[in-house]
Amino acid sequence: MMRAWGVALGALALAGCAAGAGTPPPATQAAAPQDVAKLRQVGAAVLFWSQEERFKNFPAMETIFPGTTAKAGRKVRALPKGAPLPIAEADVSAFMTAQNMTGLLVLQDGKVRLERYARGYGPEGRWTSFSVAKSVTSTLVGAAIKDGYIKSIDDPVTRYIPDLAGAGYDGVTIRQLLTMTSGVKWNEDYTNPNSDVARMFAEAVPAGQDPTVFYMRKLPRESDPGVKFVYKTGETNLIGVLVRRATGKSLSAYLEEKIWKPYGMERDAFWMTDQTGAEVSGCCLSVSLRDYGRIGQMALEGGKGIVPAGWFADATKAQVSFPGGGYGYQWWVPAGGIFAAQGIFGQSIIVDPANKLVMVTSAAWPRASDRALAQERLAFAMKVQAAAKE
Repeated sequence: MMRAWGVALGALALAGCAAGAGTPPPATQAAAPQDVAKLRQVGAAVLFWSQEERFKNFPAMETIFPGTTAKAGRKVRALPKGAPLPIAEADVSAFMTAQNMTGLLVLQDGKVRLERYARGYGPEGRWTSFSVAKSVTSTLVGAAIKDGYIKSIDDPVTRYIPDLAGAGYDGVTIRQLLTMTSGVKWNEDYTNPNSDVARMFAEAVPAGQDPTVFYMRKLPRESDPGVKFVYKTGETNLIGVLVRRATGKSLSAYLEEKIWKPYGMERDAFWMTDQTGAEVSGCCLSVSLRDYGRIGQMALEGGKGIVPAGWFADATKAQVSFPGGGYGYQWWVPAGGIFAAQGIFGQSIIVDPANKLVMVTSAAWPRASDRALAQERLAFAMKVQAAAKE
């Protein structure tokens, strides 16, 4: 299994380094004018921060951008100490230094076998997740299905977001949004300030329109739905719009109700919002290191009571395949029996069900995606897996 996990992570390293239908949720507080200006630049600004700015800002996004909070409950799910992993401290330190890493956590059987922090980050802090948030957003779809707000992932997206009708999303299902196979054209190039991922909040939005819907409905269709996988942060933002409209609740409120309090998260979560006060669901959820571990543990355990039975079995298997692995419902599914949530600049939650392992990394890589750093993370993950068997 160790070799299988290594092959799988190698593929992962290259991967993306009851309201009525369509009813908006209760009004949220729109961003102040100065925040709107920041949000229009958020893609380019965050993607092209200096290294010093990344170290300073990644643990403090709530001081820079507007957002909402999912409150932790009184009952915290314990993460008891397990036997320390037999990995030399020098190896752990060298790995964290090479990765610009600020947090590293390994759980096995729900017990902490390795936990380290650096550069002033600690258990009381939060760190931004970037696209790790996608896997959380998809879990809220499962919760909404269990609660009866959404009938099926085979429903058309326009049933819940009717203002997408007449655009490239006609005939696209929720399942195709979850698996990034809508057929709508998109550019996720993190190095290009003119890419869709950098520009989606850059334009002024007419009053009364949702910023994500406004941008996404202008995109052309490039293939039939269900045929071609293209990684699109904007589509996870659409999933967030869909959940808000289906449930009539903000994402943070629903996250708090369905996951944060029932599962026993330890710290409040911060979720960045757009200029209308709605959460940017494809990104920008800030969570403590241990609570990222609990997210992985929840998925490993199947999310009983949160999502329908079998949801995570489907969400974390390859619904679409490509060389080296595949993609589920907003989870990366490399070969080798593992699944992962992954964000740019070194964020990850890697889950190995066979060995009941969860490994979390919080970092500030010098580039959004980096092949060499991803391979280093792969090598360390293999070392963790081997050590966990001793």
